Amino acid sequence: MKIIDLSQPLFDGAPNCPAHPPIAIGLQTHSGDAPDSWQMEFFRFASHSGSHLDAPLHKIFGGAGVEDFPLEHWCGDAIIADVRGIAAKGEIGVSHLENLDVRGKIVLLATGWGEKRAPTEEWLHQSPFLGPQGARWLVEHGARAVGIDHFSIGGMGEANAQTHEILLRAGVWIVEELSFPAAIFEVETPFTFQALPLNFRGTNGQKFSGAPCRPVALLP
Repeated sequence: MKIIDLSQPLFDGAPNCPAHPPIAIGLQTHSGDAPDSWQMEFFRFASHSGSHLDAPLHKIFGGAGVEDFPLEHWCGDAIIADVRGIAAKGEIGVSHLENLDVRGKIVLLATGWGEKRAPTEEWLHQSPFLGPQGARWLVEHGARAVGIDHFSIGGMGEANAQTHEILLRAGVWIVEELSFPAAIFEVETPFTFQALPLNFRGTNGQKFSGAPCRPVALLP
């Protein structure tokens, strides 16, 4: 088996959605630099940081959380919608999708913005996005899930909430902050995709609206 990593790395100060707390990853040792010391790392970031999944609860009040689904839910046949070259703030709509066979598929939107990942005005606020019409088309044509190479599938404008709600209300889960290396565009589609969430469990009825994941393409 060959694995192509489609994730973005998490590191201290990694760029992320400006509405979320900064990503903090630190090092702690018990005995300084002694040869027999122990080492561990500590983490502080939102559940929707780096490569991550959106469950319905992220936008739908009372919706299902990540832990409500079996692991198989987050795996399946995937295709790539290659829209690299789309303009900043460009809306991905029906015309970008209508030639694809999306039924039962995980549709991964490759905008090229994953390569721009940096705390810049362009990356933070001017990304291409899946518009409401495109989201409705994917739902109507039976897509299982949708992914994108940016932290928000709906961008940072007025369409963001509506796009999320259309997808998540229909049970179409979302994976965000993907990375698309050159090798993935040479792979025959559909290919096997998986993005397994961390095994979070809430207390007192709490559920998790999203979780970090490691999205990969699994190839024979």
